[in-house]
Parts: sequence; structure tokens; C-alpha cells
Amino acid sequence: MIQLRHLTKRFGSLIAVSNLCLQVQEGEIFGFLGPNGAGKTTTIRVMMGLLKPTSGQVLLGGHDLATAPLKAKALCGFIPDHPFVYDKLTGREFLRFVGGLHQLEPYACEARIEELLDLFTLASWGDDLVENYSHGMKQRLVVTSALLHDPQMLVVDEPMVGMDPIGARLLKSLFRSLAAKGKTIFMSTHSLEVAQELCDRIGIILEGRLIALGTMAELRRQAGTDLGLEDIFLKLTAAPDLLEVIEALRA
Repeated sequence: MIQLRHLTKRFGSLIAVSNLCLQVQEGEIFGFLGPNGAGKTTTIRVMMGLLKPTSGQVLLGGHDLATAPLKAKALCGFIPDHPFVYDKLTGREFLRFVGGLHQLEPYACEARIEELLDLFTLASWGDDLVENYSHGMKQRLVVTSALLHDPQMLVVDEPMVGMDPIGARLLKSLFRSLAAKGKTIFMSTHSLEVAQELCDRIGIILEGRLIALGTMAELRRQAGTDLGLEDIFLKLTAAPDLLEVIEALRA
């Protein structure tokens, strides 16, 4: 469903993403992990057409993002790490605007808006200006807008940021439900606990390169440990001197 073929993105002399090859299947929740500056958000922005790759291909549902961008993007919903919304619109007005971008039939769009507002407990706030929403409410509104056209794929950058525990639990349940229906979830997160709990497979990127890929069992074999994802992540990404400090603090 999602294919990245030898994806590379350079900013001058800086190689932010280097020869990245990935394939994510239908019904899979895929976790994309890495330390700050590893290339996660750059990868996602290239996948969503917000940045042009230096080389390589992005295929969404078999459509090449470079040659068939509208067909590729129509299959995908995007939840960025920061909620970008129009503060001077109400929640419902914002969702109608998004529905118009996707050319949804008005009656069906209204029904879908009400369904999703109810799901994310935003219905009573639907006629309030978005500027009055809390950060967590804005994040839920962005999730609602990403689901409005019932996409086959959902690409998510740090979905739990600003979410209260109820909103985070709702989002995790939603991801499981969507995957069970055959939807593909590509999720970048710093929450290793969430990744280990939710993801079928995990990829770890460091300095723009994919350094590990697989299920938890496969990652344990690659890292040479039988411990959890936090220990695997630290062993694969942290500098040796930092590992020594961490181990000393644990002692």
C-alpha cells in the first residue's frame, strides 16, 4: 500500500534521508522511530508531497506521487505533528472546508462530519470558533479532518502530542479499528511504549538511514537483546558514552 523506493532528500550538503526503502502493507500499523533529527518528519513530508525528494519514489496505493499526485493523495489522510487549522472558522466550518477540498457530496459530508464529531467528543463544540479549542481539541479536530474522506492510508506524525489520556486511548483504539478494516497506518512517534503496544512492525531511522526493521521479535534478534523496545532503541541509536551514563543511573 505504501512503498518508498530508494528515497533520498538532501538540503545542500546535508543528507536528511538516505536511500530509504520501505513497504507497508494493507491492514498494518507501522511505527517509524528515530531520535530527534534522524529524518522522520522529513520522510513524512516527502511522502505527503510537502517536500520534493532529491531522488527515489513514493508510491501510495500503487500511484506514483510524482506522476499521479492527486490519485495518490486522495487515498491518504495526514495528521501532522502540529495541528494546522483556521482559527476564525468553527469546527464544523473547518470540516466542511476540508470536505470541499476532497469534493465530497454535501449531504454525505454533513453526515460524516457529525459522525466524527461525535466519535471525538467534539459535537458540542462544533459551532465554536477553533481559536477557543484547547491544543488537544485542535489535535482531535485535525484527526477528524484526516478521516473525513475515509482514506485507505493514514500517515501520522506524533499523534499523541497534546492529547489527554482519554484522547490518547481513543486514538489508539481508532488505529486498531482502522487496521482491522484493512486500512494502513504509518505512524512516527517518540513514544516507544505506544509503538510497542500498537505496531505490527517498526522501522528505526538514524542519521537518515534505516538501521533496523521488523517485528518486535525480529528487532530483538537484530539488537541482540530479549528486552523491550526502549532498550532496543537505546542500544541501536545511543552513543556508547551515553549508554554508559544511562546504565550508571539505572544502577
